[in-house]
Amino acid sequence: MDRIVKPDNAVGGVIDPAGLRRRARPIDRSSDRRVAVSAIGIAIAFLAAAVVAMSLPVATRHGAWLPLHLALAGGATVAIAGIMPFFVAAFAAAPPTDARLRMAAVLACAAGAIGVSTGVASSEGVVASLGGLAFISGIVLIGIATVRPLHGALGPSRGIIVHGYVAALVQVGVGASLATLYEAGWPPIVDAWAAAKPAHAWLNLIGFVSLVIATTLLHFFPTIVGARIVVRRSARWTIWGLGVWTPLVAAGLILASDPVAWAGAALVETGAIALAVYASAIWSTRGRWTTDPGWHRFVTVAMISAIAWFQVGIAIAVGRLVVFGATPASWSIDAVIAPLAVGWVGSAILASATHLVPAVGPGDQAAHARQRRTLGRLSVARLIAANVGTLALAIGLPLRIDGLITAGALIVTTTVTVTGALIIAAIWTGSLRSTRAIDRRDGDGS
Repeated sequence: MDRIVKPDNAVGGVIDPAGLRRRARPIDRSSDRRVAVSAIGIAIAFLAAAVVAMSLPVATRHGAWLPLHLALAGGATVAIAGIMPFFVAAFAAAPPTDARLRMAAVLACAAGAIGVSTGVASSEGVVASLGGLAFISGIVLIGIATVRPLHGALGPSRGIIVHGYVAALVQVGVGASLATLYEAGWPPIVDAWAAAKPAHAWLNLIGFVSLVIATTLLHFFPTIVGARIVVRRSARWTIWGLGVWTPLVAAGLILASDPVAWAGAALVETGAIALAVYASAIWSTRGRWTTDPGWHRFVTVAMISAIAWFQVGIAIAVGRLVVFGATPASWSIDAVIAPLAVGWVGSAILASATHLVPAVGPGDQAAHARQRRTLGRLSVARLIAANVGTLALAIGLPLRIDGLITAGALIVTTTVTVTGALIIAAIWTGSLRSTRAIDRRDGDGS
């Protein structure tokens, strides 16, 4: 049965005065917000770099490899490093982790993504290996920053969400380690790379990035549409499907076992469908916004589009696994990059950043209102362009239709550039207003 998640102020059915006093003390999240907003800015820069990389010669960017890793290992992971610990501490009503640890996690992931991308693109295995180590270090720091605040939590820990985050971090740790060992030239991995490569892709793209986004949506999507956060069976199935059974797919690929890979894939598909069921149930209880229509429209429709593209991408990945079996041919970047990397991950990042900047970013209420107006500009045009461009790439890349690939890349590039510019402008506006407010207070002697 579904149940509403509410903070618990009682111990054994009796109000705890000490707990209420602790709650009365305000928790300073200013530094936590600064880290989150900084991570969003860095993530947008990685997405822009991924867009630029698409214009490089095919040999230089190794096909879709360089743009994909800049977007995922860079943009998605840096955003996760900034947002995951912030969300966990906030909904657990816990003091945030030291901002220095948080920022170290963000910078380690960013440095690792740059090192891996640069090393592979230039065929420098040592640089790529060091980048991989930095990236893995960043993942460990994210885990510490995420779990550490829970021992002092005053509110509900939302165990299902924390479990999803931990499962995602474990999977990317394994997936990134496989690639790092390969770049370091470790013979067992080098010899088995044909099978380990698709396992690496499943663990990183689906077991990590997709699981983190899906887990976050369990509390973020209701916030976006103005509904109550409810623990549903579909939420649990989402975590189980992506968090528990994706490693089974990876194991089946490494062992070349069709039954193992097929069983894992079927359950991953169940998890993906469960996310759509959850979003549909939340949508049916949504509120009606009366202000900032452009901002609400972009965030809501972009996130719904992301969930829809996720269904398409997972169906393709699972379908290829069923058709080709647990072989390297079952994984194709050209087949999944548009729906999963562009439509799912890209749209989710841009929607999340658009929503979060006025919510947790710099500035007062008046500045946040201006940010929402800025971020709502051209919302319909940007939404249409994003989905049309993704559709063109989703058809053109696997079928190798150059005209569609070029058109899709141009449309997506323009959309990401415009949306990224609006996000950066909103952050800058809030920062500028905050600085002026501080200067006025200092001038008044307050």
